[in-house]
Amino acid sequence: MFHKEGYKIILITLVLAIAMSLAADYFILNDYLRSAFMLLAIVMLVLVLQFFRNPKRNLNISEDHVVSPVDGKVVVIEEVFEKEFFNEKRLQVSVFMSPINVHVTRYPVAGEVVFSKYHPGKFLVAWHPKSSEENERTTVVVSSKKFGNVLHRQIAGALARRIVNYAEKGQQVTQGSDSGFIKFGSRVDVFLPVGTKLDVKLNDVVKGGTSILASI
Repeated sequence: MFHKEGYKIILITLVLAIAMSLAADYFILNDYLRSAFMLLAIVMLVLVLQFFRNPKRNLNISEDHVVSPVDGKVVVIEEVFEKEFFNEKRLQVSVFMSPINVHVTRYPVAGEVVFSKYHPGKFLVAWHPKSSEENERTTVVVSSKKFGNVLHRQIAGALARRIVNYAEKGQQVTQGSDSGFIKFGSRVDVFLPVGTKLDVKLNDVVKGGTSILASI
């Protein structure tokens, strides 16, 4: 299965790959060069399909835990002052996605969307300390029963040039369902109440919708 955000790019890449292969077969006489050109077209298509894949998952749904919103590696765990919505200290857990990860962003908890905002900005590398404040990003806050307001923030990186956000204020959402999509690698920050019991540590590899970040 592939994500709807990739349909147009997949179609364009497929047409381009076919055109490249046909052109190579017609114009390139050298067998090795022709094969290499065709292989390049296939690799290009496979990479695009890999990026926009959206595999079916058995979601880990429970009011008693917070799931990772994305696939990737835990790169930050620290208490920070969150000033956009909370204006108080929060426990930040950040997950970095490489270009080969699944790039669907999922809701870490179920509840009502109480805040959703898009911010245009820069394209610093996703692990830059200022990327969460200066890069293009979206901020979404969901009011949950057990954890209160949980904020997750999609952050663009040096390669990620488009963030898609599906969250609308007042919307009721389910844990693990699609919250958005980030094209070509980036980072997602999750902000939890200080003192929340975490089930992950730095450098842990997590999967969106299934890996538990925190629990009661």
